[in-house]
Amino acid sequence: MSDLTPDPRPDPRPDPRPGPNLQPGQLLARGVARHLPAHGFVSIEEFVPTRGLRVDVMGLGPKGEIWVIECKSSRADFASDTKWQGYLDWCDRYFWAVDAGFPTELLPDGTGLIIADQYDAEIIRMGQEDKLAPARRRVLIQKFAQHAARRLQGYRDPGVAALSGPMG
Repeated sequence: MSDLTPDPRPDPRPDPRPGPNLQPGQLLARGVARHLPAHGFVSIEEFVPTRGLRVDVMGLGPKGEIWVIECKSSRADFASDTKWQGYLDWCDRYFWAVDAGFPTELLPDGTGLIIADQYDAEIIRMGQEDKLAPARRRVLIQKFAQHAARRLQGYRDPGVAALSGPMG
C-alpha cells in the first residue's frame, strides 16, 4: 500500500474521546458498562424498570442476577437523588458508581460501591444481596431483553425507532 492510501482496517485501540455531549454521570456509566463483563454481566443504560424510575445502569448476570448501579458525579448530584430507595425493589444488589474524588462516606451502608471513570471501573464493596421474587425477576429479564433488542435494532436501522414507539 502507498503511504497516501489510508489503511482500511479498523483501529483496534479504544477511542479516547469522551463521546458526543456525554454528561459526567454518563461517562461513569460507560466505565461501569465496560467493567461489568469482567464479572459475567451484560448491561443496559437508562433502563426503566417501572413507571417513574429510570436506572443509570442495569446489569444482568450469568445466573439471572440483577444489579442496579446509580452513577453520581458530585455531592450535589447524590444529595438531589430522592428516588434511589425505590430501586431496591428492582434488583438483587444495589451499587453507587462514583469517581475517585467523591466523598464515599456519604453513601449509605449496605449499598455497593464502584469507583469508575469513563474507561473502566472497579467494585470496591459489594451491595447486600436481597433476592428478587421469581415472578418479578422473570418480568425484569424479559423487559431487559426487549429493551436491549429494540436498542440494537435502532442502531442497525435508525428509522425503526419511529415505527416501534418509545423504549420505556
